[in-house]
Amino acid sequence: MKRRVIALVDCDSFFVSCEQADDKGYKNTPTCVISGRNGCVISRSKEAKELGVRMGMPMFMAVKEFPEANYIVADHHKYHEYSKKVMKCLEDFSPDIEVVSVDEAYVDLTGTKRLFKKDYVDICKMIRETILEKTDIPVSIGLSYSKTLAKLASDKAKKTGGIFKIGKDDIIPVLLKTDIDEICGIGRANSLTLRKNGVLTAYELIQKDDAWLKTKLGINGIELRHELIGEVVSKVSNVYEPPKSIQDTSTICDGTFSNDINVIKMELSRHLHGACSRLRYHNGKCSSIGVMLKGKDFVTYYDKEILVKPTDFELTLQKSVNIILEKIYSKNITYRSTGIVLENLSFGGEQLSLFSENDEKEINLSKCIDNIEKRFGRNSIRTGF
Repeated sequence: MKRRVIALVDCDSFFVSCEQADDKGYKNTPTCVISGRNGCVISRSKEAKELGVRMGMPMFMAVKEFPEANYIVADHHKYHEYSKKVMKCLEDFSPDIEVVSVDEAYVDLTGTKRLFKKDYVDICKMIRETILEKTDIPVSIGLSYSKTLAKLASDKAKKTGGIFKIGKDDIIPVLLKTDIDEICGIGRANSLTLRKNGVLTAYELIQKDDAWLKTKLGINGIELRHELIGEVVSKVSNVYEPPKSIQDTSTICDGTFSNDINVIKMELSRHLHGACSRLRYHNGKCSSIGVMLKGKDFVTYYDKEILVKPTDFELTLQKSVNIILEKIYSKNITYRSTGIVLENLSFGGEQLSLFSENDEKEINLSKCIDNIEKRFGRNSIRTGF
């Protein structure tokens, strides 16, 4: 069977890279992105890593220990926009692209040598240069014959100049040096099972036969072995998979805890707007909505409501948010974060009701809101509560 050639394109320190692309003043400085004003470090620049800032470090500890670093509150809308730009660049190199996260995508490059008249490593260099030129986002690329090997190669690429190839003659030497915990798809339970049976490296795993792997790990173990020896089990698929749910949550915007009902309502209105914008982007509607409040002590209060008919319109959903908020809010509790969860999603449009005049008004008003934001930027228009 003809071997496939698969690349995994992985953005380096993606959230920080987006902030550095957005503000050149952060370039070549110790910069960290934090989950919220009272949150934890979720992305670090190379300089921040060298300084000693640790992933997951609470904000107050990081600031105290490393006051010279820059700390930026995460802006996931910004990162989503940069992600779309990066993925758009990949379309110039192959029609077969599988986006697996906001900062990662598999690209099937099989046969592109003839098109570009370059070998696959040089094509990967072109990809890196194109993405950097058009988006200012640095990427690392792993190149091999299967998704699992490409993922393993991409992890090594971050330490070897940005591109790492696992060719036919490289598979065994690489697997000999690869701990089983470094393999994508090996969870904690499977790792314990393998270690108990004396399997400590990827090479030792591929020495086991399919019958043994099926007994210990199930069918996934067999598939993993074949992927590790360079056989494609999971093809690169560009079939769009819509989200199962949409969440928009964060700590309270000004970084302080609050029990003020108006502050809570304002935060929920902001989250509702963000969630509905994403829902409309996917051409979806939701049939239920949930409201989340998290107290200062990290206790979570949550409830949801089933809707009479699916919708993507925040003014309609705001009524449900207000009803749920009355149930779960207490003036005696101080809150640290809020959130909206849209569930039971459907895609591709909904049949209008018999009395569809309001439906049409909602659709037209939603389009107006989205068009204003496209022209003037996010949150240039807001709904009330």
